[in-house]
Amino acid sequence: MKRKYWLTGANDGLGASLAEALLQTGAQLAISSPQACQTLSQRYPEHVLAVPGNLTDGQTVREIGEQINRQWGALDTVIINAGTAEHVDGQPADDSLIEHIIRSNLLAASFCIEAALPLLRLGTAPHLVGIASPVTYLTPSRAEGDGKALRQVFESVRSTPAAKGIDVMLVTPDLADSAMSLDDGLSILTRWSADAAASYILAQMNERPDETTLPAASMMALWPLPSSTRKTRANDDYCQLAGESPIKGQL
Repeated sequence: MKRKYWLTGANDGLGASLAEALLQTGAQLAISSPQACQTLSQRYPEHVLAVPGNLTDGQTVREIGEQINRQWGALDTVIINAGTAEHVDGQPADDSLIEHIIRSNLLAASFCIEAALPLLRLGTAPHLVGIASPVTYLTPSRAEGDGKALRQVFESVRSTPAAKGIDVMLVTPDLADSAMSLDDGLSILTRWSADAAASYILAQMNERPDETTLPAASMMALWPLPSSTRKTRANDDYCQLAGESPIKGQL
């Protein structure tokens, strides 16, 4: 039987490549990204379960879990990729942006994990995977702090009785290698395509380590900004406008 996956953040970049690769294997895939729900449901009608919704809202995420339960009764693998990659050029950010980063990356992940664990316990060789953006940050030091926060979320999941028997893996960008210097604060010198990164992550998922890194990644390829944001002037305070949501894997 084909494995049943729930993937968040599949509209663009790495998430879209992961969705395509999984569907090409014949897997059953639940998708929460609105744009991906529409396009992939048309291309893979027998394999896609569309469960769109705002993942920063706990009640909405619980309802998504209930819908998956009614349709499938269980999940084998959950890949949490949804969030925003706020490409900020080192300027101070206001409180609303910081709140947005926390809600869309950490709070949404926590809601999805809570909804997924009961379904994973009923699955076959269950696997929970989280993918951290390399630039959910305001400055490089903030990036390190955010990575630690997401790691703490997944470490706490491993220690909870609710996750007994579930393999938990966190994928993080490796920004420590001096050969991977940031270019204008936006992209890493050594570049991978989204397809190559997706293949690497899926191969690592077969091995099931507790944590793995993307040894080289291009932020703009894996977590691209929306087209409207890409046109923002280079001398703007932010590479995104205040009301826009750059995509890590859009919520």
